[in-house]
Formats: sequence, C-alpha cells, structure tokens
Amino acid sequence: MPAEGFLENIYLGSLDERLFDSFRAPVDEAKIGRLMEKFQAISQQYAPQSIEELGRIPQDMLQQMREIGMFGISIPVAYGGLGFNLWEYLRTVEEMVKQDISVVLASLAHLSIGTKGILLFGNEQQKQKYLVPAASGEMIFSYALTEPKIGSDAQHIETRAELSADGSHYILTGQKTYITNANYAGALTTFAQLDPKNPGHMGAFIVETAWEGVKIGRDMPKMGLKASSTAAIRFEDVRVPVANLLGKPGDGFKIAMIILNYGRLGLGAASVGMMKQSVADMLKRSSSRVQFGGPIQRFPLIQEKIVKARVNGFVSSALDDFTAGLLDRNPVANVALESSHCKLFGTTRCWDTLYDALQVAGGSGYLSTQPYEKRMRDFRVTTVFEGTTEIHSIYPALFMIRRITKDLKSAHASRTGRLFALIRAMFKSIQWPLKFPDRVMNKASKAARANAVLIRRMLILGIILYGEKVVGKQFFLRKISTLSLYLFGLLTILAKLRAESGTKAPAGEDLQLLNYFLLEAKKVRLQSMSLFDTKSEKLVGRIMRSLTTTPHG
Repeated sequence: MPAEGFLENIYLGSLDERLFDSFRAPVDEAKIGRLMEKFQAISQQYAPQSIEELGRIPQDMLQQMREIGMFGISIPVAYGGLGFNLWEYLRTVEEMVKQDISVVLASLAHLSIGTKGILLFGNEQQKQKYLVPAASGEMIFSYALTEPKIGSDAQHIETRAELSADGSHYILTGQKTYITNANYAGALTTFAQLDPKNPGHMGAFIVETAWEGVKIGRDMPKMGLKASSTAAIRFEDVRVPVANLLGKPGDGFKIAMIILNYGRLGLGAASVGMMKQSVADMLKRSSSRVQFGGPIQRFPLIQEKIVKARVNGFVSSALDDFTAGLLDRNPVANVALESSHCKLFGTTRCWDTLYDALQVAGGSGYLSTQPYEKRMRDFRVTTVFEGTTEIHSIYPALFMIRRITKDLKSAHASRTGRLFALIRAMFKSIQWPLKFPDRVMNKASKAARANAVLIRRMLILGIILYGEKVVGKQFFLRKISTLSLYLFGLLTILAKLRAESGTKAPAGEDLQLLNYFLLEAKKVRLQSMSLFDTKSEKLVGRIMRSLTTTPHG
C-alpha cells in the first residue's frame, strides 16, 4: 500500500526525488516588513513589564492589533484577510515573537489552530459567516481539544455531542482545559465524541462563546505568557446547530490532527525567531562583555554556544520550510511525522539556546529588566503544548510501527506469512537517487541514507522481537525517532541548498552549518543503534521500583 508522507515513503523503501526537488519558500519580504513596522510601532507604546502586571493585552493595544490585520495574516483576501502564504506567515511569526511572544500568541493561536479548521474543512457558508469577522479580529478564535483527563491521547476525549431528535442541532456536554485565547475568544473550534461506544468517532464544531451553556473560567496563573489567556471551558447542554459541524460526522479526529500540523509548524517558526534573536543578542553581548583582558567572544566555550544556536536555527528553518512546501502542495497532506520533527527539534533546541543566551549575558541576564528571563518563562510551555516533548520523542516510531503492522495484517493472514514478509522487507534496498556537486553534501546524503536503512531494520526487528509490547519500549522508540529527526534535518538542508544553488556548490557558511549538523548526526547515530535498553536505561526501571516501594522523606 503506497505511503502518503515523504518520510513514510522513505521508511517503506523509496525517497521521492520529485518532492525533494520541490523545495521552495516564496516570500514577499516587503509585505512582511510593512506589517512588522506597524506592529513594532504598537509594541513600543507598551512596556512588556506593564503588560505582564496587567495580565492581559490592553484593550487599546488589542484594537490596534486588529486594525493592522494581525488576526487576518493567513486568511485569504476574499474573506478580508491579508492573504499571506504559509511561508510568509511563518516568517512573520519568526519576526513577531522577537517583540513579545506573550502578546503575539493571541494572534498565532487564532490563526495557526483556531481558524484553520474552517479554512481547510469549512463550507462556503461557514467561511463567509466566520472567517470575515475572524480576519478583522472582531471574533477571535480558540482551539479546544485538551481536557482535564486527556492530553495527547486525543482519541479518548470525554466531551460528548449528541444529535437532537429532530436532527437540527447537537447537544454538547463536557469540559476543556488549558485553552489558549479562552477569554479573548468569540468562537472556538472544539471536538467531541459522537458515539461513546466508538472512541475517535468525533465531530469538529464551531462554537460561539456567547451561546447559552458555554462557561469560560478565569485565566489560570502561569509561569509565563501572562498576557495570553489560558482557561478552562465547560459546555453545559450547548445547542450547536448542525450547520456548525465541520466536515462530516466522524471526521473530527482527522480534522484535529491536521490542524495540529499547522500549530506545530507555527511553534517551529517561533523557535527559529527566538533563536535568531538569541544569536544576535549573544554576538552583541559577548563582544562588549570583557573578562580576563578581552571580550568573552574570543573564548571557545562562548563561541560554541553561539554557533550551536546558529546551526539549530538554520536546521529548524529548513525543517519548517520543507514541511510547509508539502502542505502548500496539499493543505491536508499527511505530514504527521514531518511536523512532529519540526516541533520537537525547534522547541527543544530553542529552549537550550535561550538558556545559553542568558548564560552569555552573565549576571545581568538574570535581571528582570533584561529580556532573557521573560523569554525563558514565556517559551517554556512550547515543549508541553501541541504534544509534549516526550510524546514527539516516540511518536514517529510508533506511527511507522502501526503503519507497517496494519499493512502486514491486511496482506498476510498467517503469522508465518507476516514474518517472512518482514524479513524480506528488512533486506530490501532503499531507492536513493540523490547526487550533489559537493563533497559535504554527498556525505550528508550518505549519512541520511544510512539512517533510513537503520531505521527500517530497527522498526522491523522491533516488531519481530517485541510484538505488541513494542509500544511500551519507549527507550527503543526514542532511538528510532531520534534517527528519523536527524535524517529529516539532513535531507531538508540538502533540499534547501540544492534549491538555492542549483548545480553549483552552495555558499561556504551554509556548507559549514551542514557539516556541523552532519557530525552531530553521526555521533547520535552511534548512540542510537541498539535494539535493547542500555545499562543506564535498565537502571531507570530498577531505581524507579525502589522509589515507589520505599518511603522517602
């Protein structure tokens, strides 16, 4: 059975060079620049500390944000939006988060996930009714999926929607929590089970917050993002017109997952923006901070922090742009693996970068009058929402194991038949047509292919060795997902460099950045080849059993 996704195809035996060569990132920089000038002018009127103390975006600031089009950036011009393409939207995110991610999140949550379901799955009547006020900011949107007992396991949400006897509306009952934009929102895209006996048979609904039975709680006190509204929402027998169902009954889970691809890309772009800002800050601070008779920028340990931030921003940008290209070709494409890697790599590497930027700033970096500590507090939650770091560390491997197992069961009735099919697949060669005009690029391609071969063998051997228990082998799954992340990183950089340089060798710095990441990828590959838990991984279980059976003060 043919795969839909770029990475999925690789692990089933074939790299699609057509998709590889489709890399592009068409951006109208002037258009983005004009919007950013307006936003910067607004931002300069409000001190970040005063917004934090207020705990929300001031009403006059919110109104100015509406007027410059911040709530319609990626909404088509036909519905009153600015009509930015996906790459332009991501570049805008990169720039905006440098100002104040806490403020910007109201717009990003509204666009990346709040309205995305209507854009992708809404009919024309729904688009006219809701996208027009959404684009103007008159009706800010939220995305309501997470529940008190359910986070990443979205198929088992407990909110219910029951069709009325006359078939005119649904009765919505349940509770959502940690909902971004909750107290800014005039409407939200929410999800509910349609059949309690069939988890995952869900509906996606447009719900207006002014409707009777919609109860929004107070904003939750948070470590950061204090201007962002985060609250719980209760639905008490809310009457939702059938006309407000997105797609068909049962499409809800698919819609939720597709929307999250865009949310993860948005987080990837935010990560790139923060890393770029951190590089600039570290360069400036390290050149002016003098220790032991000279600027600290001359010290290798400081240089290493700056270079890592530059490399990680470069890789993260390539990941985002390539995945955006897949979605530009097909807005509902299966990019679950790719967007998972964008989110995981971007947010974790950016967190490390923000830590390093504060460190390079020295004692002054710890002061609240400097931007470093606020950036860390504001950004920290990105490793939690849109799927935690831990989930994304195993999800790609789980996805592929389930895909392979499903295909096996449909093609072979007997266990023996499935076993022989797995063995044949393990030794099947991978079609890898990539050739480059540069030695470093060819080395990177060779390393990516080696990862692909290793990943497929580990997937198959994992199924053979562990059977159904493989889903609980999280250290093993993490190794596969880590190999996949580095493979995707190498390939997206290669695609970017080929697109920008054609048949010529790319610029020197770009090759150096690739080479740095390549060396890191080779080192990580050696650490991720084992089918079995390492000694330290085995000790985790033993120590944990001791912790849970022995009282500790």
